[in-house]
Amino acid sequence: MSRPATRHAEKMARLARRAGVLRPRDLDRHRIPRMALARMQTRGELERIGHGLYSLPGTAGSTVHQSLIEVAKRTPRAVACLLTALRFHDLTTQAPFEIWIALPRGAWRPRFDYPPLRVMRFSGNALTEGVEKHLINGVEVRVYSVAKTAADCFKYRNKIGLDVALEALREAWRERRTTSEELHRFARICRVENVIRPYLEALIA
Repeated sequence: MSRPATRHAEKMARLARRAGVLRPRDLDRHRIPRMALARMQTRGELERIGHGLYSLPGTAGSTVHQSLIEVAKRTPRAVACLLTALRFHDLTTQAPFEIWIALPRGAWRPRFDYPPLRVMRFSGNALTEGVEKHLINGVEVRVYSVAKTAADCFKYRNKIGLDVALEALREAWRERRTTSEELHRFARICRVENVIRPYLEALIA
């Protein structure tokens, strides 16, 4: 391998380690020719994990939030919700293979090979309230808070299961990750206050 090619490969490996997922356009700002991706893939130094997405061998999905990072890069308006938000907050034993995101009604639905998405349509305060911004590997990721996610789970209990919603509520309360005031507030926003009240009262008692 020539000296420039070696330098390009070393720089790309560093970029992939730092970002987790490498895209062709990531090379442009570093003046690395895009054909270098194909060469590294041929040599087994990178693996293709989706359309236009590359990572170091064996590292795809090695971090819990890597898929969220990729979604945030490509769909900045998305907010991680429901099962994905529960997983982010470590409040469920579920391991969804899809990334659950909330988008405004009528917004363009992102389409890409990886990661698979489950798109939910939120509106009004149910869309804008309770959004947390987390910086992960230099990328801003938007995720609903613990209390908002618990309320969402009760609202969409027919999609994810009441048992999942109850597990989330129990764990959030047991670990003191939220308060009854926060839960009641978001239950009102999600219009599930009457649904969640008896379960919350049983926990507080």
